[in-house]
Amino acid sequence: MFLAWNEIQKNKLRFVLITGVLMLVAYLVFFLSGLATGLKDLNRESVDKWKASSIILTEESDKSLYQSSMFIEQAEAVKAEEIAVIGQLSAIAGNGDHKTNVSLFGIRQDEFIMPEVTEGKPFVGMNEVIAANSLKEEGFSIGDELHLSSSTEKLTIVGFTDKAWFNAAPVLYADLDTFHKAKYGEGAEANNDRINGIVIRNGGDNVIQDDALQVIEIEEFIQNLPGYTEQNLTLTFMIYFLFAISAVIVAIFLYVLTVQKISMFGVMKAQGISNYYLSKSVVAQTFLLAAIGVMIGLALTLTTGAFLPAAVPVSFDLPTMLIYGAVLVVVAIAGAVFSVWTIVRVDPLKAIGG
Repeated sequence: MFLAWNEIQKNKLRFVLITGVLMLVAYLVFFLSGLATGLKDLNRESVDKWKASSIILTEESDKSLYQSSMFIEQAEAVKAEEIAVIGQLSAIAGNGDHKTNVSLFGIRQDEFIMPEVTEGKPFVGMNEVIAANSLKEEGFSIGDELHLSSSTEKLTIVGFTDKAWFNAAPVLYADLDTFHKAKYGEGAEANNDRINGIVIRNGGDNVIQDDALQVIEIEEFIQNLPGYTEQNLTLTFMIYFLFAISAVIVAIFLYVLTVQKISMFGVMKAQGISNYYLSKSVVAQTFLLAAIGVMIGLALTLTTGAFLPAAVPVSFDLPTMLIYGAVLVVVAIAGAVFSVWTIVRVDPLKAIGG
C-alpha cells in the first residue's frame, strides 16, 4: 500500500485523470440507477401502496387492468380476508390552463385501497376526486374542475395523496358512481355494475371458482404493465455495459502506465522485490483510485439529485447505489489483471538492458 500511495503522490496528474474517468463512469451508473428506480415508481407506486397479494382479472384481459371487465357481483364469490373492487380509466385531464395524462381509479371509500389524504379531504360526493400530489407541481390545486378527454363530466379536486402513480400516469381516485359516469357517460346507469378488477389482500389458494377469471400475483401484474419490463431491461443493460466499459478503461490506463515503468519494475525485481509485492501494489493502487472515484461520483449524484426538478423521474435507492459502487471497484480491480500479468512477465535483465 505504501508503494501504491507513494506513486500516486508523485504522479498526481496521471492518477487524477484515471480517477476522473472512473468518477464520471460511477456518476453515470448511479444516475441511471436513480432513473431506473424513478421510472419503476412511476409505474407501480399506487399498486405497491395497496399492500395487496394478488388481483383478479378476466382471462381474456391479457393481465391488463384496463382490458379487464367484470361485474361487481362477482366480487361476492371471492374467498379472501380482504378484497377491494377497482375500476380504471386512462384519460387526459385539464383544468383550463394545464393538461396531463391521468389514470382514474373508481373505488369504494370503505375498502383498503382507499388512499390516505395528505391535503384537503376525501371524496364524499359525485364528481369529487383525490389527486396525486405530483399534479400540484403541474399547476393543479384543490377546487380545480377537471375536464376529461373521454368524458363530458367535470371532476373537482377535493384532496391530494402521495405515492399515486400507475403506468407512468398520476392517479385520480373517485367513487364508483363518478367512475361509471366518467367512463360510460350516458350509458352509466346501464353499466353501473361494471368494474375492471378485484384486489385481494391475504387471499388463499382457491379464492375464485369462476373460469372466466384469473388470479394474478401483484408482482406478475406489475411486470405485465405496458413497457414496464422492457424499460427496466434497457436501463439495466446500460448499467451492465458501463461496468464492462469501466473495466476496459482501467485496464488500458494501467497497462500503458505499466509499460512505461517496465525498466523500473525490472530494477526492483533485480533488487529482490517479489512479483507478489509488485502485483499487490498495482491492485492496491487500483482499489484506491476506484474507491475515490466512486465516492466522488456518489457525492455528485446525490448533489445533482437535490437540485433536479420534480418532473425528472429520478429516485435514488442508497443500498442499490452502494452495491453498484462496490461492483465498480471490483471490475476496476479486474481490469488491473493485465497490468499484473505484464509485471509478472518482466525479465529483470532485459528490462534494465542486460
